[in-house]
Amino acid sequence: MKKLLLSLLLASIAGAQDTTRLSAWERGVKVSSRSDAKGFAHLWFYEWHMFDAIKQGEHTGGRWDWKWQVNDAGTEAVMNGDWLKLTADAKPDGAELKLEIENRSQHDWPEIAGMIPCFNPGNPRGETANPIFLDLEHDDTWFVGPKGFELIKGFAPREIHFNQKLRRQVMKWPKERKDGRFVFTSKWPTSERNATKGLMIRESESDGWVMGIGWERFLSAQGHNPWRCMHLCVNIGPLKRGEKRTVRGRVFLFKGTKEDCLKRYDRWLAATSRR
Repeated sequence: MKKLLLSLLLASIAGAQDTTRLSAWERGVKVSSRSDAKGFAHLWFYEWHMFDAIKQGEHTGGRWDWKWQVNDAGTEAVMNGDWLKLTADAKPDGAELKLEIENRSQHDWPEIAGMIPCFNPGNPRGETANPIFLDLEHDDTWFVGPKGFELIKGFAPREIHFNQKLRRQVMKWPKERKDGRFVFTSKWPTSERNATKGLMIRESESDGWVMGIGWERFLSAQGHNPWRCMHLCVNIGPLKRGEKRTVRGRVFLFKGTKEDCLKRYDRWLAATSRR
């Protein structure tokens, strides 16, 4: 029995090494296939704060200049910012994410506090872009709503789709603008469509690849900024001063469909909830 368990463990490790590699990227970590150069995506951690998370304000800028350490095998990447730590572990179909955060600010964070990482195929104007995931026609990126898959529509107006369970709190938020709009409304109008699961998926323009980003707790789903990115906002509130929270996430990168990705997310979320 011990030999069998050891064999399965080694096979699992080998599987991750054979299919997925993690490496440092200029703004975070790169997840890539070891067998197909076309299969890669980037996780930029993180770009924005939402609703008094970390900084006070409805919508404030984040940062990405964290130092990442990646092991020689490319199976683990760690960013340790003292009050903020993100660990990525390679899996055969992407990577497991573990976000550990402590509220060291001078204010409590409300229930709808969130932080937005950017999951993207790379800068379309640079050499890092992955052409199979650029979604130039805006018809390949999806979130999950009450009736199933919902298409992210168009480069503009780049709507933001809030978590259905948190939408009431979001809309009750005292707006900073005198006209009653959110400060981000001009670039991210609030959609009438709600998101029901913390998952965004993009199918490749060709080659049968799929990339996805999932979190167990989320505030909103939004996409198609200049980097053709996917913004799945991590819900980190409520969190009082001095308190800590762990939120688990998942990067998906494999050959398949959005339906395959949703099934894998659901299985992962069920297993995560039992931890």
